[in-house]
Amino acid sequence: EDGGRRAPGSPAAPGHFVRCLYAVGFLDLFGVSMVVPLMNLHIKSLGASHTVAGIIGSLYGVMQLFSSTFVGCWSDIVGRQYSLLVCILLSALGYFLLGTSTTVFLFAISRVPVGIFKHTLSISKALLSDLVLERDRPLVMGRFNAASSVGFILGPVVGGYLAELEGGFYQTSFICASIFLLNGGLVWMLPWSEETTGNREHHQDKGTNRFSAKANHDLRLKSATNGAMTNSNLFQSPWIQVATVLKKIKEIACSNLWDIFLVRFLMSVAILLYYSNFTLALEERFGVKPLFSGYLTSYSSALGVLAGCLLGPITRLYQHNTYRILLHSSTFTCMLILLYASALNIWMVILSSTFLAFSTTIGRTCIIDLELTIGGSEASGTLLGVGQSVTSVGRIIAPLLSGIAQEFSPCGPPSLAVGLALVAILIMNANKQKYSSHGNAKLKNQ
Repeated sequence: EDGGRRAPGSPAAPGHFVRCLYAVGFLDLFGVSMVVPLMNLHIKSLGASHTVAGIIGSLYGVMQLFSSTFVGCWSDIVGRQYSLLVCILLSALGYFLLGTSTTVFLFAISRVPVGIFKHTLSISKALLSDLVLERDRPLVMGRFNAASSVGFILGPVVGGYLAELEGGFYQTSFICASIFLLNGGLVWMLPWSEETTGNREHHQDKGTNRFSAKANHDLRLKSATNGAMTNSNLFQSPWIQVATVLKKIKEIACSNLWDIFLVRFLMSVAILLYYSNFTLALEERFGVKPLFSGYLTSYSSALGVLAGCLLGPITRLYQHNTYRILLHSSTFTCMLILLYASALNIWMVILSSTFLAFSTTIGRTCIIDLELTIGGSEASGTLLGVGQSVTSVGRIIAPLLSGIAQEFSPCGPPSLAVGLALVAILIMNANKQKYSSHGNAKLKNQ
């Protein structure tokens, strides 16, 4: 092993490239969370009915469902820089159009480029996966998620303040588009060539010769592979790119990753069911006002940021065994949702929300790391895209399941969530040998 010494771009010696990607994640969710909470109010002010607003929202989800896999796979083919820039700039166009939407039709049109190309976070995660060693990946992903979550916490506050001004929604949309343009400039100015070639060797000359030969070889191989893909495939005809994308998706579909994606789907739906009627259930069960529920949600989001920063000590405690962390965090999540469903007072709800913020954040990071470990980092964009599609299916199904379960009881959705989480835990236990073997191989390669 390398004795805990880290390669360039790892958390112990964070490079400019990695820090900039943290900033990209923060700005991305900051801009989006400014606008999204105001959209329903705006479309209703344009004269749309609840049904029309729901249809437009569903169409956005469907576009995300089908585009995430293609865009992720496309980033593997043409390279991260080009795909990330295209997604950022077209997302900026979408939010700019949103700022000019004075009719329901224009509002719907503005959601098309965002629905298809708003995958900047997934591509950023794939890029981080390319840059760091496998044992450092959960920590780096955790910090990226923490930076993004900070933006998600601050964005609604700024958006709510701007909404109080005359024409506030339009101003907020233009500011969001400007933030995406700023992100595009940040990505454009990143030292891509230095990061992938000379920068690592420069760090090695500065005293990193202590690193294992295996680690340095893997990093150079990743850099060469990504650079080759960018140079040779960027100018291929669109039809060749589409055919390559379909071939890579077929390879993922025929692989042995179905159980990991099923676990991701079940846990995603379970967590979405927990949040689906959270405000309404608290009001019905304990007489709590929506304002308190909002404070509790913000409190949980803040704890999620802290959980992302604690992934380093946690992964070291578990000796970088991602499978065990995922299994334990999923079990903990299941128990906490059960505690919430059976809570007798609001203090039990606060207790469950406190620890659930930690378990869900850790589990979300670990399932991504497990996908990349078993699936192979050479197709990280495709894997993250498929995973995002799986989560999108959960977002479509969860509201339906929640509505049906809530007909029986306010505790129906979280009770159903407990059952789905238990199924996910059983699947992980049934495939324990498969996950453990990959975990052992991962440790030997460090």
